[in-house]
Amino acid sequence: MRAIENVKTIEIPEDVDIKIDGRIVTVRGEKGELTRDFSHTPISIYLEEKRITTKANWPRKREAALVGTVSSHVRNMITGVTKGFTYKLKIVFSHFPISVKVKERTVVIENFTGERSPRIAKIVGDSKVAVKGEDILINGINVEAVSQTAANIEQATKIKKKDHRVFLDGIYVYERHEGTEE
Repeated sequence: MRAIENVKTIEIPEDVDIKIDGRIVTVRGEKGELTRDFSHTPISIYLEEKRITTKANWPRKREAALVGTVSSHVRNMITGVTKGFTYKLKIVFSHFPISVKVKERTVVIENFTGERSPRIAKIVGDSKVAVKGEDILINGINVEAVSQTAANIEQATKIKKKDHRVFLDGIYVYERHEGTEE
């Protein structure tokens, strides 16, 4: 038997402004502004005083799941514009010292396992990348852009055709949290 409706509500903090135009949600806070289009989802999004409600009437399994997904996306947008997101990566090498540089919208990884040609990872969105010793810090307000940038850097140093238990060289995510660090 299907449920009559599936509803999730999110409380809006005082320092956040939210505008809903149809299913396009715009969140504005002290760190910036994020906009996301949910027009592909068959659910309703309402703004009531200081509360956002996502709702599906007579939901099937997919629609019921989308209510939680959309509310999580909006919650991440609110967290992003108030606190931001930080991912920390560690540069690990055993023999050949890896050198990492940020050039424009890419991260250039040189001398990885002694290779002559550099490996390149793309920086997604407005993420800010900083290299500090053997750590790489990625900051931003959009959690998807920050995490995709970290994944691009990690994938650029993936070792193929060797035993990954023996050859541990690479760049790995070791910490992620809310709030930005400079």
